[in-house]
Amino acid sequence: MITKPTACPLAPGPLEEYAAGLALHLKQDLPPTLSLVIGGVIIWLVVGLSVGILSATRSRSLFDRLSNVAVLIGLSLPVFVIGEVLILVVFVPLNQHGITWIQTGYAGITQGIGTWVGHMILPWITLAATEAAIYTRLIRGQLLDTLGEDYIRTARSKGLSERRVVFRHGVRAALTPVVSQLGVDVGALLGGVVVVEVVFGLGGLGQTAVESVSKGDLPVILGFTILAAIFVVVANIVVDMMYAVLDPRVRIT
Repeated sequence: MITKPTACPLAPGPLEEYAAGLALHLKQDLPPTLSLVIGGVIIWLVVGLSVGILSATRSRSLFDRLSNVAVLIGLSLPVFVIGEVLILVVFVPLNQHGITWIQTGYAGITQGIGTWVGHMILPWITLAATEAAIYTRLIRGQLLDTLGEDYIRTARSKGLSERRVVFRHGVRAALTPVVSQLGVDVGALLGGVVVVEVVFGLGGLGQTAVESVSKGDLPVILGFTILAAIFVVVANIVVDMMYAVLDPRVRIT
């Protein structure tokens, strides 16, 4: 009688070991990086768009001039300088006075939302400061150009309220280049968060990638490169979908 040979399990080779090591790195380092990126993006969008829209609608006012000064400061300061200043000005004095809510390092959201926010608030501000300045300048310039278009004057002549003219017609058209810039920035953030992770000791993907490069750990480098490419592709897909939402002339086919 012919019997079917039983398959002998193969001993894990180098490829399996590399895959297991990469999976372990992703499990440990992806949460800090995602927390940093998501929180930083939300802060810089809220601050950048809000200040930019107010500056455009109040052009040449005191608020507009002060926001321009703040934008120049934000664009001039390197990320690591902003992080170190926040540690010296906020973290150290608060802890010296017994206020220990704000801390460095990473604490997962499973340890409590308050603890998670306390560990991430300074990294979020550090990451968002320069980008908020960029988005403030971008949305201000685009909205000023848009508010000078003929269809905006037509909307005003029809008796529409200024709020509706600005937000329904002006902001929506001015957001298209902002969405394009956001897709580029989010796709490149995997490398851009390295400085913030090192300054605050978060230990995310960026910091691990730098350590892998210094050690010559090729499998981990390749894995992070593929992950960065995935980030870029997903970000551009989301941008294309947002175009269809903002501009009715665009159709996804």
